Amino acid sequence: MERKTKVHAEEGTQNILITREFDLPVELLFKAYTEPDILEQWMGTKVLKLESKKHGAYAFETTDPQGNVLFKAHGTIHDIIADQKIIRTFEMANAGFDVQTEFIEFEALTDNTSKLIIQSVFRSVAYRDAQLKLPFAWGINMAHDRLQQIANALK
Repeated sequence: MERKTKVHAEEGTQNILITREFDLPVELLFKAYTEPDILEQWMGTKVLKLESKKHGAYAFETTDPQGNVLFKAHGTIHDIIADQKIIRTFEMANAGFDVQTEFIEFEALTDNTSKLIIQSVFRSVAYRDAQLKLPFAWGINMAHDRLQQIANALK
């Protein structure tokens, strides 16, 4: 199956560029990133905190049925403009690499389609490469497929 979310990592750089077009209005795509109830559904993780505002903070956590933490991430939202962009830090607990900065852009293509562009900047090429060794491309594709499906039901 073709992966609709494209992950591009130019050799020797500290960046990952992620792009995806959605059959969603840009306002709904933005809501999927800023409203806890929607975000929990497509990310498959618990939203412990989500302050969708400039200088806000967020925290996510996924546990197994026994309550063991499998994934934990948090960060600060540095800037946010509705339906246009989010600039935030992203840090995963126990991942073995440092915090990254994410520049998330939301672009309206038509009244009913939009494009998501995420540029993740890492402290070093080594940290970026460590991220790429994880099942990262597969995971983001799976999550974005769920985002499309869940948001379709909200149209």
